[in-house]
Amino acid sequence: MPTHQPVDVRVLIADDHQALLERVVSLLATEFTVVGAVHDGIELVEAEAALLPDVLVVDISMPRMTGLEATARIRDRGSRALVVYLTAHDEPDVVEAVLAQGAKGYVNKTCLAHDLVPAIHAALEGRFFVSHLDAPTRTTA
Repeated sequence: MPTHQPVDVRVLIADDHQALLERVVSLLATEFTVVGAVHDGIELVEAEAALLPDVLVVDISMPRMTGLEATARIRDRGSRALVVYLTAHDEPDVVEAVLAQGAKGYVNKTCLAHDLVPAIHAALEGRFFVSHLDAPTRTTA
């Protein structure tokens, strides 16, 4: 029997594409409490300190500071927020690198509608989630 976390799980989202950011907020707001949505890594570092989310949904390639750099700074500060990357990158070495850095999930943007919510639930349950990189492209709702 799956154990889903209550809606009081606080999620902070970072992506530099406004339309995608809005879509992610809409998708996640039905299951979680979205506490913020930011456009770059510097905003992510600042918002995480102010909002204290449980989960970070982070794009890797963002202006001013990448998602990888931002989450490294957040970790260095002692944050225990779980990290799920939402990215267009699909190289296996990138997946390995982010998981080695401590991320709990890796969702390809082409799999957003199907994979993001399950990835967050997996992270909350202490499991890793990785989108199937060789799967046919799925629609992003």
